Formats: sequence, structure tokens, C-alpha cells
Amino acid sequence: MMRTHTNGELNKTNAGQSVTLTGWVHRRRDHGGIIFIDLRDRYGLTQIKFDPEINDEAWKKGENLRSEWVIRVSGKVLERPADMVNKKLKTGEIEVGVLSLEILSAAKTPPFEIDEEKVTEANEALRLKYRFIDLRREELQKLLIKKDKFFQFTRKYFSQLGFIEVQTPILANSSPEGARDFLVPSRLYPGKFYALPQAPQQFKQLLMVGGLDKYFQIAPCFRDEDPRMDRHYGEFYQLDMEMSFVEQDDVFQIMEPWVKDITKKFSKKKMFGLNDDGSLKRLAWRDAMTRYGSDKPDLRFDLEIKPVTDLVRGCGFSVFASAVESGGVVHALKVDKGAKFTRSQIDELTELAKTKGAKGLAYIVVRSETELQSPIIKFLGDDLTAKIIKDVEAKAGDIIFFGADNWRTVCDALGVVRGACADKLKLKDKKKATWLWIVDFPMYDMSEIEPGKIDFSHNPFSMPQGGLEALESKKPLEILAYQYDLILNGFEVSSGAIRNHEPLIMYKAFEIAGYTREEVDAKFGAIIRAFEFGAPPHGGNAPGVDRIFMALNDLDSIRDIYAFPKDGRGKDLLMGSPSDVDEKQLRDLHIRIKID
Repeated sequence: MMRTHTNGELNKTNAGQSVTLTGWVHRRRDHGGIIFIDLRDRYGLTQIKFDPEINDEAWKKGENLRSEWVIRVSGKVLERPADMVNKKLKTGEIEVGVLSLEILSAAKTPPFEIDEEKVTEANEALRLKYRFIDLRREELQKLLIKKDKFFQFTRKYFSQLGFIEVQTPILANSSPEGARDFLVPSRLYPGKFYALPQAPQQFKQLLMVGGLDKYFQIAPCFRDEDPRMDRHYGEFYQLDMEMSFVEQDDVFQIMEPWVKDITKKFSKKKMFGLNDDGSLKRLAWRDAMTRYGSDKPDLRFDLEIKPVTDLVRGCGFSVFASAVESGGVVHALKVDKGAKFTRSQIDELTELAKTKGAKGLAYIVVRSETELQSPIIKFLGDDLTAKIIKDVEAKAGDIIFFGADNWRTVCDALGVVRGACADKLKLKDKKKATWLWIVDFPMYDMSEIEPGKIDFSHNPFSMPQGGLEALESKKPLEILAYQYDLILNGFEVSSGAIRNHEPLIMYKAFEIAGYTREEVDAKFGAIIRAFEFGAPPHGGNAPGVDRIFMALNDLDSIRDIYAFPKDGRGKDLLMGSPSDVDEKQLRDLHIRIKID
């Protein structure tokens, strides 16, 4: 037996027992000829003592030990004197007097300190290059253990509800799902490619056609998207689930107990903003955009945006009047206690609004009931200014920001200003978890890539509300979909829909987005063919479990929850990928490299 106990489990009830421990040398202290070492494994620390009076040979060998050496020791458990007890350690009541020492592996001096208090002194690139050392940190190990329990709980939850876990293919077909594919060249079929799945979307729908009415998996997904704080480069995991013979409410009833359970079990946050019956709030997409400037609003704080278009129609301020005359809107964001913002902070917020297409950011500072500060008051007039202040319920110490443009630009601009104001005023309470559903997404939107072209706004496989009749009778931008997102503290953590399972409706939906029948057959032939053989109504969603875990635990980056993450530029500093491959591999795949 390599060891009899792990570090972290011994206490004074073990006093007098002979034990064998293994682990890494965490700290070393020499006290008057006696060597004390904290021995570490993932279970904790145990203080071991090399004393020449206990065993001279072991003591002499112990003099050679250095940080991060891997050792095996045998000895007796000794109860510490009362004044030597370390109450910060689970094993703080005992130590092990070493009778024998075996050095299992010597170690180079680590490139950075593993001690949690000093780890921030090492930059992220260095820690990622030596990730196998960084993984020895207690904080990181606890995080990975907690994530494991989170995944185990999730599997058990869905299994108990009768869901079947099915692994869908990793080598799949390329599919237009909103991001760039990772392509895998085929050796057997020159010039053809597999794609790593952006999501198991088509496969899970095919499972519904196959009669497996409740499916789930914690699925790996691959997207060639730029990394950001809540998006890991290249790969991530989602809880993919799908159900047959369901409507939207059926999916919500399955997901909401899971949401409440994981919040309680895997975070220190309290659920906030629920309905009176305990269900999650629902906001229609357009309502969310108008009131909060975002389709993933953070509702831990108020700061609600209010339309004032009718109030300012025909007013003397040309920016407002011309926006309304041209079919646009004017919205106001009242920020409690925002009068404290400096001129430079207001300028920062203005520049932020401009990143979303706004031409500027008008404002009124309410210093007191009689003292207002704003360059636009002279154009609005005292009466209209007073009406606006009353309408948005501003009081002394507040500031009101205005957006005037087309509806979408105003929403987007005031949305980012709202979030920035919450940051400046520290309104994002980390003790709260506000979950909600965003529903009634538009089926279509104007393409961001090709001006004037209609494109799917979200998931092309969603069922339009009103079915084929809506597609044939309504303007594309007026059509809503049975589509929904799950939001947690301002993060979109899941997307889902009731699916389009009718071939005729699917052909028409894609036709509106500019796809011919032949293109639909070429890209989605398998699913179209399947639907022609009897498809049940079905729907589901796919929570991003990595992003949820990050948000519940207030981590600085989603990279923190992966054992071996990519860096902020998509590079694996540990393994050196992406990397060059030799010419023979390229020839086997019938590929030539041409870099412009």
C-alpha cells in the first residue's frame, strides 16, 4: 500500500497510530535542528516532523527536501501541545513524527509560488504555461471538485426525470448556426470536410424523431469565436436537452427547479426577483430591450429606461424633435444618485453610447429641486423639462440620460450606459442571483453582414408563432418565434426554442432568409428527410454550464473553471497549440498551405 491515509483526514483520535503519507512538500521550516514540513495533496495539509531523536537517518535525508518534491513518509501520529495547535488546519491538532522517508520525485524550483497568497504575483501567461503546477493550488482544485459535483448533480437530476443521456457525434457536418466552424479535412474524401459541432442541434432533433422523447447530455461544443470574459475560445460545454410533445411552459417547468437547486447548492447567492408563486419572471424581448436596453438584462438593480417620445414630440430641441419626426424614439434613463458623476465620467458614458451607434448622450443633472445642470434645458424650456423630470420620477441627486435615434440604436446605447452606471455606483450585488426568461424573440432581423438582407435573428430551427400562416401573411420583422433565453445576472446562459418540425414551414422560413429549397436540402437534408417520416412537436434548450458556473461563483473569467484553458488569444501555452504540422500530414489530407 503506497499510503494509509490522505493529508487532511488525521486528527487527535489517530494519536499513537502508525501511518504512511504521500504528497508534495508545501512548506519547510527548520526549528533548532528539527525540520517541520507541511505535506500536501488535494485533501489538505499534514505537518510532518523530522527529529533526530525520533529517527536520525530520516532526519538526515529530510535535510535535502525542497519545495514541490514528492515524498512518502511513515511514522507515528503525535498529538500537538495545546499551545501549538493550528486551528486553521483540519489536521492542526496533530503532527507525524517521521520514522522513514522515501523520495519519490525530486523537483526543479517552481517558476512561481503555489501559495494562494502569492499566486497573484505570477502573470496568467506564466501560470498557463505551467498549468500542471498551477493545478496544485487548493483554490483551483476546490473549484474543479465543485464543478464535478455540479455536473454529477445535473446528470442525476435529469436521469431521475426520465431523460436519456446520449452522446452525439463530434465529427459532424458544417451548419450555419451563427459562428465559424472548426473544419476537419477528410483523408478518405479529398476536398471534403467534417465540422466540429457548434451544438448538437440537428442530432437532438433527430433523436426526437427517433422516439427518444427525453434526451440530454453535457455536450462539448466548438465555435471559432473571439474569446471574452464569459466565452472560452474554441470549446465549451452545454447541458443539451430536448423533449417531445411539449410546449414552451413544459420546458420551463423542467428547467426552473434545476435552476433553483444549483443556485442553492453551488453558490452563496440568494434567488432574487421571482414571481409571487416562486416561478422565474418572463420578459418579452421587445419589452426587455425598451426597459433595460438589453436582451440579457441584469435585474439585480432597477435603473429602468422609460420612453418619453410623446412628451418631446415637436419640442424645441432639434435632436429630439427630428428623431421623432423621422420615426425614431426618445428614451430616458434616470440614474439614482448619478448627479455625483464628474464631467469626465459623463464623457466616458457618452463615448460608450457612441460604440452602439448613438450620435451622443444628452443629460440633465438634478442637483436640487431648483438647480438643474444641462446644455439642453434652454432648448426644452422650463415647463417641458419639469414634465420630463416628473415623468421619470427624478429627484435631487439624480441624473437623466437621453437617447434619440431609431428604436434599436436607442435601446442598445442606453443599455450599455445602464450597465456602466451600475458598475460606477456598485449596484451589482454579488449576493443576489436574478434568473429570468426572455421570450417572444423576433424570428428575423436585418443582416449585419449584408445590408438590406433579412436573416434569422436567433435559431433558424425555431417554430414561428402562427406557423405557416404567419410566414405567409406578416412582414418578416413582425414575426415572433417560440424562442427563449435564460438570463442570470446579465449573462445569457441558455438559449432554446420550440422547434420547427414541419418541412413546409421550414422551407418557407428559410426562403424568407434567402435560402432556396435546394440549399436547404443540401445543408439540412437529413433533418428535412426525417421530418417527412413523422416528427413529434418538440423543444428544449441548452444551458451553458461553464458560463453558469462562472456566474454563480463570481469568477473573473470563464477560463478559471477549465483544467487546461486557452489564453485570451486562443492559444494553449502549455501544449503549444495551434502548432505547425509536417508536410506528410498535409499531403495525406490533400492540403497545401497558402498564407496571404
